[in-house]
Amino acid sequence: MNDDCLKLTVYFGESDRTRTQLLSDALLELFEQAGLRASVLLRGVEGFGSNQTLRTQRFLTLSEDLPLVAIGIDERERVERLLPDVTELVGGGLVTLERARLLHGRIDAVELPEELHEATKLSIVVGRDERIGDRPAHIVVVEHLRDAGLAGATVLLGVDGTVHGSRRRARFFSHNAGVPLLLVSVGAGAAVVDAIDRLNGLLTDPLLALERVRVCKRDGRTLAEPRHLPESDASGLGVWQKLMVHSGEQSRHAGHPLYIELIRRLREEGASGATAVRGIWGFSGDHRPHGDRVLAVRRRVPVVTTIVDRPDEIQRWFRVVDEVTDEAGLVTSEMVPAFHAVGPEARATGGLRLARLRY
Repeated sequence: MNDDCLKLTVYFGESDRTRTQLLSDALLELFEQAGLRASVLLRGVEGFGSNQTLRTQRFLTLSEDLPLVAIGIDERERVERLLPDVTELVGGGLVTLERARLLHGRIDAVELPEELHEATKLSIVVGRDERIGDRPAHIVVVEHLRDAGLAGATVLLGVDGTVHGSRRRARFFSHNAGVPLLLVSVGAGAAVVDAIDRLNGLLTDPLLALERVRVCKRDGRTLAEPRHLPESDASGLGVWQKLMVHSGEQSRHAGHPLYIELIRRLREEGASGATAVRGIWGFSGDHRPHGDRVLAVRRRVPVVTTIVDRPDEIQRWFRVVDEVTDEAGLVTSEMVPAFHAVGPEARATGGLRLARLRY
């Protein structure tokens, strides 16, 4: 296990450009040149940024600039070398850095540090057509995660990315077998260790990342509130927080799809942004795994909605999340120790030096 790793995440729009190309292409080329061990580009289905403009695939006129999320994970030194180039490229959007622990290659017995015992987010990168026996790898992995007692898992379909430093990009006239899937799961530390032990030897060349997380709600039941974090650490470096809501596309609040109602409420009340990404397979709570199936009449796919903001604002947005997830959904919170936000009129706030808090 490599303890000194970072996860870099960029939230931006599909039509965002640099001087010469789409920002999405520029970022993934940068990840490829750096040889990032794992990265994935995800296309959202609904969201808005600091300019409050809604982007959704539900309406043709609003679907031409869907939200995108680019995620890269590797050793700290390699990620930090990228940061000046990333901030120069991103003319509008949000860049965050989070601490992670990375497992790859042969994975022996895992001992989690104390801070991961309460709850851990386990992310796994697998190929789109990777198989375990005669079954898709992501379906088998999700079953093992559920059997191990995790609170939920969602498989997100990448459209571009790197796996062990090699670029894997979706193309129109290609089988796209190697394009990465990002499987995001959450559970108690002991359950995550059990899940990793169950997966040992099943995946050909596994890439797993571990992060600290707090489970706040599950299927309408409140378990904990997001930690009340200060706006900065002792040295003055800024701190943000993140909420993630895992739900099903069929989950409802007041008769409306949960994720759509959540984004509507957040936008109406002035949140600085939110992004919903549709998954292809997963589960939450005690529900059976579900997702896209051939010949299915109704789609029952998972959706993950992410909100990133200052700690005092996150307390406010959690009240909205709490209302909307009164019956369904898995809600988690995390600290974001470094951020760089570029808003309307190219005003930038924050920096990408990692804050340190004891919490």
